[in-house]
Amino acid sequence: MSDTLTALPALVPDPVELPGHLADLRAQVREFLADERAAGSWTPGADVWLSGWDEEFSKRLGARGWLGMTIPTEYGGHGRTALDRYVVTEELLAAGAPVAAHWVADRQIGPSLMRFGTEEQRRKFLPGIARGEVYFGIGMSEPDSGSDLASVRTRADRVDGGWEMTGTKVWTSGAHHAHAFFALVRTAPKDDSNRHAGLSQLLVELDRPGITVRPIPLLTGAHHFNEVVFDHVFIPDEMVFGEIGSGWAQVTGELAFERSGPERFLSTFPLLASLVGELGRAAGTDAGTRREIGALVSRLWTLRRMSLAVAGALESGAAPELAAALVKDLGTRYENEIVDASRLLVEIAPDPGAEPGFARLLADAVQHAPGFTLRGGTNEVLRGIVARGMGLR
Repeated sequence: MSDTLTALPALVPDPVELPGHLADLRAQVREFLADERAAGSWTPGADVWLSGWDEEFSKRLGARGWLGMTIPTEYGGHGRTALDRYVVTEELLAAGAPVAAHWVADRQIGPSLMRFGTEEQRRKFLPGIARGEVYFGIGMSEPDSGSDLASVRTRADRVDGGWEMTGTKVWTSGAHHAHAFFALVRTAPKDDSNRHAGLSQLLVELDRPGITVRPIPLLTGAHHFNEVVFDHVFIPDEMVFGEIGSGWAQVTGELAFERSGPERFLSTFPLLASLVGELGRAAGTDAGTRREIGALVSRLWTLRRMSLAVAGALESGAAPELAAALVKDLGTRYENEIVDASRLLVEIAPDPGAEPGFARLLADAVQHAPGFTLRGGTNEVLRGIVARGMGLR
């Protein structure tokens, strides 16, 4: 047990403090968001990085230099730090702003292109990402595979000048809008002695012949997810991402970006803020309710510190997959607990047709909550990753 406890701190990078000059940036973002709200440009929602698709809003952010912040200026970005981007991101999420259109491209595609992309790929996609005009999806999950990412069956066979891709990806957020996505595919026969061998990544433009995008509607009727089918789709050599056979290492590096950001614990923050407002208007909030809110706010602060630590590690060039898995597991459970507390502490029923406010935010959160602990790897899988990192498996 003592060895296990010794291993635990090593999973989380050193704490990071936000530089003082970022207070000015935070104030600028808040002023922008207040002006947007006053103009009625959008209505705050829960889980906005999945459901809030608004291309015009993304372009307005791009025009202000708040997308592609970490992309070097020679590729159309702004050469700022991951902590600058963190400040902008948490303000957008806390406000419930519609960030889904640019989300994947800005969060992980841009940084991944800088790590593994060719010069041609960078110049082709990065300027549009920074302007908020180029949108990406992620092609990892497959039918009948659950969270077993290594069981990829979509294959790419070598042909003259490139690769011929056949297979299916599912749960691809925004594929019906996106221009392209990164696809994890099998480029060599499966080796039972090494399940991670023979996997590669391709950069797939979704308007290529042979690609069919089919909606996977939610029970609410909303359309965020898609099934993407590839029928002998030709992918030219210049769209190979990174090195053939290195797909597993590249994907796991990208997951540090996907799993550790503030979106993993702020999806329901607008509801928490609205809950506090409702309780503040109620007469005589009891001590138990105050303790419940205090516990939620304290955990929020802890999760933010953990997430910032991972952001600092990413800034230094590390890829802290274990710490990212820990943030995602704890954060997504926390998001659901905000929903539970909101339903118990206030006698207001969720109502998706209500005016903007608590009832509508609660309905929005209830509808999206089942996906919090599934997307980006189920919590059970993440705990397995952490257990291996601690030497327990």
